[in-house]
Amino acid sequence: MKKDTTNYNYVFLFYDIADEFSDVGKYRVAKVFKICKKYLKHHQKSIFRGNITPANQIKLQSELKKVIDKEIDFVTIIKMLTSGSFNEETLGNPKKESEGIFI
Repeated sequence: MKKDTTNYNYVFLFYDIADEFSDVGKYRVAKVFKICKKYLKHHQKSIFRGNITPANQIKLQSELKKVIDKEIDFVTIIKMLTSGSFNEETLGNPKKESEGIFI
């Protein structure tokens, strides 16, 4: 299987961290949020997005792997070549502090 060598420069990241009934779980949620905020713009609840270099993608994934519990948590990263490679439509009242996309 050939390794993907494409340099993706824009990502959407969303996560679901199990925090129910556990102080340890709540710590993981806060830690994951802080890591994501370091590399991407907070969009909504557990959703982040933004421009990112391939090197920073590797750092982001490495940091997240150290924090999450691989048995019960998940993080999904949707990689795109540029922010202009998708169309966005928002229904309802978007949060004012979220990153806007102008295409």
